[in-house]
Formats: sequence, structure tokens, C-alpha cells
Amino acid sequence: MSDNSKKIVGICGLGYVGYPVAMLFADAGFDVIGFDILEDRVKKLNEGENPIKGQEPGLDELVEKVFEKGNFRATSDMSEYKLADYIIVAVQTPVAEENKKPTYENLKSALKSVGENMKKGVTVIIESTIAPGTMEHVVKPVLEKESGMEAGKDFYLANCPERLMPGHLLENIRYYNRVIGGWTPESAKVVKELYKNVVQGELQETDCITAEIVKAGENTYRDVQIAFANEMALLCEAYGANVWKVREFINNCKKVTDTRPEALRQMHYPGAGVGGHCIPKDSWLLIHEVRDIVNPKLIPIARHINDFMPLHMYELFEDAVKESGKSIKDVNVLVLGYAYDANSDDDRNTPSEPLMEKLKENGVKFEVHDSFIKEYKGEIWKMLDGKDAVILMTGHDEYKALNYDDMLKQMGNRPIIIDGRNIFDKEEAREKGFVYKGIGNV
Repeated sequence: MSDNSKKIVGICGLGYVGYPVAMLFADAGFDVIGFDILEDRVKKLNEGENPIKGQEPGLDELVEKVFEKGNFRATSDMSEYKLADYIIVAVQTPVAEENKKPTYENLKSALKSVGENMKKGVTVIIESTIAPGTMEHVVKPVLEKESGMEAGKDFYLANCPERLMPGHLLENIRYYNRVIGGWTPESAKVVKELYKNVVQGELQETDCITAEIVKAGENTYRDVQIAFANEMALLCEAYGANVWKVREFINNCKKVTDTRPEALRQMHYPGAGVGGHCIPKDSWLLIHEVRDIVNPKLIPIARHINDFMPLHMYELFEDAVKESGKSIKDVNVLVLGYAYDANSDDDRNTPSEPLMEKLKENGVKFEVHDSFIKEYKGEIWKMLDGKDAVILMTGHDEYKALNYDDMLKQMGNRPIIIDGRNIFDKEEAREKGFVYKGIGNV
């Protein structure tokens, strides 16, 4: 592409995926139009406000650079899709809580607006993570119905699933390899040429169904691996062992002369629960279309284990309260962290929520602190005053810097630490007078 400034990229969905993608394409010289249905959000975006408040290296600087160039703007006018040469759809694709089936209302609504307004020859790219078969059964039919055009003939269609993690958004977009699933081989080639402008990793072409399986599958792999780590933590608690030391020795199982990657052990971190938009639902997306045929067992069990961990944090809390000689309803708790990931403002599917529900259910008095979440910001030392227990759910750097002696001055007699992220030192905390219990290390 010799002159990016003559090409327009439309971005549908300006959250953790769409917004950094928009900034990178604008920085690469494209005119970028971001689409959002909320007028207030559009206004703030056009004023240069970065909607992502967590620690994202380079993003604030990139936003400032793009707004100096002036080639990004946001709009709520969906008719402007007709201006775009490329349209990237990056909307959320959750699953229903009651049956774990994908709920594509947001995606279908976005596709309807795109289809009604897109021009002939446009390239439509789905970055959202979707269940295998969605490109064929949802995306293509909606676009063709609304546009009156045929995919692969009148417009290019592909899915290029994002591979993002809060705290590493720009890094992951730029340097991760990407899989491009084209409805036709030509569609994949067109998208590859586009993404070369912002992605330095390898761009691998395939078909839509393969790309769909790859993205849902890689997150399911992580979910299963985390579940193994969590179950190991529960086993270590029962045996009276330290899972973090066990993990260290497992991952060190190798021959010094063996350089094969497959020879390495890579046990994941156990923890207080799995959150975020992707992992808690992508396992269900992966198995959705063929669940009745295959009757998968490992993947649903892994989901069950990971969903149980916030509830296990409450079990550890109950045990610690008994050990301290207090009564549950007399204990005043500070929950440390509401975002699902360290140093992020992303609270989607946060494990803190089920823990909080359990505390409410049992009449426990509590407050929540999280400097990255507007609702829970506060001076941590003031919030610690008079608390009998802290339950650490998120590994923010701020919590790693807490001093035991200072905590003791603020908190009640024989205070409790429930550590869901291995932030505190068990031996030191107990020596100082805390009742300590941690995931995999009680």
C-alpha cells in the first residue's frame, strides 16, 4: 500500500481491542474513523481522552501523537461506514450465564449497521473472538442480507482474531503472530497486506473455521493449564505443601543439555480466579457448535475449577477467622483489587465479584479498594484503618509495596491476610502476628 492516507479504516468497537488498533492504524498514516453508539463517549474520544486507564506502556504517548496528526475521529453516525475501505469489527462476544451459549446481540447489531452502509469492494475483518462456525452462520449471512452483496465477490471478508492482554496491548498487536482466516484466499491476502502496516509478527493465512478454532483453542489451552495449576494448589493445601515451591521445581525439570522446547515443563500460576473478557468464555465458544456430538469433559471441568477459586478464597477466609478466634459477622474486611488483572482497569468477569457476593451472602462487612477502578479508588491506609482482614484478589504493584508493620498499626488485633496472588510472604506475615492463608500455601 503506497499511500495509506488515501485509505480509510473504520473501527467498530473502541474498547481494549478496537481503540489501540485504531491508534496504530492512524499512526501508520491511515485516516481512521471509530464508531460508537454513545454520544458522550464519542465526544470524549474526539477530545483526545484515552478510554483505557490501566498501565499500558506507550499508549498515552501514541494517543497524543495521533491527535497531533489529526487523522482519527469518532462518530455515532453509522452511515459513515460507506466511507471506509476497511472495516474492523471488535465488539464483545459474551456467553449467556445460564447455558454458556454465545450471545451475539452486540455482534449482530454491529454487522447490521456495517452491512446497511458498506460500499462495494470494502474489506470487512472480524477481530472479535467467536465460536467456530460463526463466520459462516452469522457474520456472512448478516452482511450479505443487509448489503445485498456477496462475500468474496462484491466485498472481502476475513477474521483475524486479536491476541491481546491488558498491560501489553500495543506490544501484543505489534509483535504477536496473527492468523488470518479468509472467506476466500484473496480475502486473506488483502487483509495480510493491510495488517503488515501495524503487525511485525508473522501473518499466517488460512480459512475462517481454522482461524476461529485457533483463537478459541489457544485461550481454552490456557484455561485448562490454569485449572491444573489451581487444582495443584488445592492438593498442596491438603498436603500442607507450598504450591509455589512445587511449581518452581516442576518447571525446573529438564536436562541441562536438552534445548527442545517440548522438553520444558511450564506449570501456570494458580490464583484467586480467572477473569477478563476472553478466557472465562472462550472455552464455551470452542465447544459450542459440537458439544452434543463430542460431549467434551476436560474443558467444562477446567472451567468449573477456575470458577471455584474465588469461592475457595472465601473458604480460606472462613478458616482464618476461626483460627483468629473471631466471629465471621464481627470481622471487617478490605478486599484488595477489583480489576481482574494486575495494574489494569479491566474488570470484566472479575473474580472479585463472586467473592463479594459470598461475603454479602454471609453478612460480612467489607469495602473494596482498587486504584484503577473509579468506583473503588481511595487512600488505602485510611481504608485499612480498623479492618480485621484483607483479602487480596489482584496483584497490583501497589499491594506488593504494603509494609507489614504499617498494616499492623492500622488494622485490628491479630489481623488476617488471605493471599490470592502470592504477594505476601507467609513466614514473615505470621512472624509479625498475622493469620495468613494463601492459595496453595496455608
